[in-house]
Amino acid sequence: MIKGAIHVHSTYSDGEFTLAQLRDIYRTEDCAFVCMNDHAEYFDENLLNAYRRECEALSDATFCIIAGLEYRCERNMHITAYGHSGLTAITDPEAAIRYIAEQGAIAVIAHPKDEFFPWIESFQTLPHGIETWNTKYDGRYAPRPGTFALLQKLKQRSPATLAFYGQDLHWKKQYRGLFLELEIDSGEPQAILAGIASGKFRGRKGELLLPSDGVLPASLLAQFGEANARSHRMWDLLKSGKNVLDRLGIRVPESVKAPLRKIF
Repeated sequence: MIKGAIHVHSTYSDGEFTLAQLRDIYRTEDCAFVCMNDHAEYFDENLLNAYRRECEALSDATFCIIAGLEYRCERNMHITAYGHSGLTAITDPEAAIRYIAEQGAIAVIAHPKDEFFPWIESFQTLPHGIETWNTKYDGRYAPRPGTFALLQKLKQRSPATLAFYGQDLHWKKQYRGLFLELEIDSGEPQAILAGIASGKFRGRKGELLLPSDGVLPASLLAQFGEANARSHRMWDLLKSGKNVLDRLGIRVPESVKAPLRKIF
């Protein structure tokens, strides 16, 4: 069993950590890998080559950084690619999923918005998985039960569709306590990607374990729903306060915003 983090951003796009800093951070968390998903629109071919080279240079027998990208599609739907870091002009999400699959990589719909659920259900080309818990968008306390329900609807058509648990790490003060545990022995990049693709993983947050098939007890989903709603009510209250300050021309100091990112 090896531990790692997925859906992580660096200074190559809009993250605050360098790749070297991310390596050091996740090694202190006893991780053996991190899957990068920097935003594709930040890159040209020269920068992309530098990104790949640095990921490789910072990897060794005990820890690897796997280069990947996050593609922005129509209506601001995001598709993460695990194991592929090529540029494309594709913006149709189904075409992006096909493109990623054609590269032998793993396509995941990241942090799907609630209003996208019917649209995703209508897709003829389904992704390898859905990000059922994204601790940047859903918060650190609980995911949305509706995302797990969406996954189960997709699994009726494609039973192998998986539940992904991503940090979507951007900020230095952001919560980063959601991990992936892979049921494999090798820490080689191809073995890690093969383990992810085949669902040989579980999400872990503290003592909470989350299966790759996304099948959870109704009681746990109910708890998630209550916790998620509470945290979002508090977050909405804070955003309302910030909007008032913005209208008054008062800027919220970074020293105040940064700790809040870690709380939520």
